[in-house]
Amino acid sequence: MGLPLTSGPVAVFLVLEHGAGFAAAAATGSLAGTVAQTAFCLAYVAAVSRGWPVALGAGATAFVATAAALQRLALAPVALEVGAFAAIALVLLVMPRGAAARPAPPPPRWDLPARMLITTVLVVVVTGVAATLGPRLSGLIATFPVYAAILTIFAHRAGAAAAAQVLRGLLLGLFAFAGFFVVLGNALERVGVAAAFALACAAALVIQAGSFVLVPRRRGVG
Repeated sequence: MGLPLTSGPVAVFLVLEHGAGFAAAAATGSLAGTVAQTAFCLAYVAAVSRGWPVALGAGATAFVATAAALQRLALAPVALEVGAFAAIALVLLVMPRGAAARPAPPPPRWDLPARMLITTVLVVVVTGVAATLGPRLSGLIATFPVYAAILTIFAHRAGAAAAAQVLRGLLLGLFAFAGFFVVLGNALERVGVAAAFALACAAALVIQAGSFVLVPRRRGVG
């Protein structure tokens, strides 16, 4: 879930409609969104024992509050690049590891079509109002963890520990997410659109592969 499956397509349309400079600035906004996603994870876990509606509300509120604060601060790109990775690492340290969770029930048949619809709507809406919102806010809004919220709720049906494990996995994936936008933001105006996206995707995949080292392996019973 940490891969930019919604914000990546938004970035493509932003560069096609508004140019490389606009999309590069939006990438900086997406880095601010990375920090806001870590706040989402932390707040959801803090409220996880109260049921998924309350936990989801807490996570969404934390995302919005953090995003609004970072938008107001308008930090320099370098500060956001460092801050994004630092926030992921810090929240991972304080996230509960928990005991092994029961397997989550399979998602309903409408799950995948719903995610496709939500993603399409998000891409269309953000790109449609991007000129009004500005590049940073457009990139930030595109990072709201839609997939993470849906899958965490499904996992939550199997218990709080399962939901926490999903969010811990999201945090590990956010290293690749942040790497994607660090490379994209720095490369778009230097090497061109196609090369920038290729480099960003390569960076995300390499970082994601490295993140798997941090994922505990299940031991089989023999």
